[in-house]
Order: sequence, then C-alpha cells, then structure tokens
Amino acid sequence: MLYMEKFAERLKELRTEKDLSQEQLAKATGLSRSALNYWENQQRVPNANAVIILSRYFGVSTDYLLGEVD
Repeated sequence: MLYMEKFAERLKELRTEKDLSQEQLAKATGLSRSALNYWENQQRVPNANAVIILSRYFGVSTDYLLGEVD
C-alpha cells in the first residue's frame, strides 16, 4: 500500500522534527505507543480518528499526513 508507506514516513518525520519519542507523542495525543510503532513500521493501518488526532496535533491536513498532497 503506497499510502501506508507515505503515512509511515510522514508520521515519523513529523514526530522526529518535534524531537518526540513515540512515548511522548502517545502521551500528548492519547494514542498508544504500540499503535504509533505499528503505524511507523507499516504493520497496521490507523483508523480515521487517529489520523485526525495526529493531523491536528501536528498542524497538518489529513491529506498531507496520508500522502495525498505535499
């Protein structure tokens, strides 16, 4: 799945740009660290709610996070 590759890449990029560990991001968003790890490693697909939470936290559109726009 190409969009999962882009999502994983952008999630990790946004997280590291803010110098956050997965644990710190999990605490800040209410998402689990294990879910973040699965998503960054393309092992699972996030649900729509998680994509919205992450896009709001990072101040980007869901389309950007999913790789639909640059």
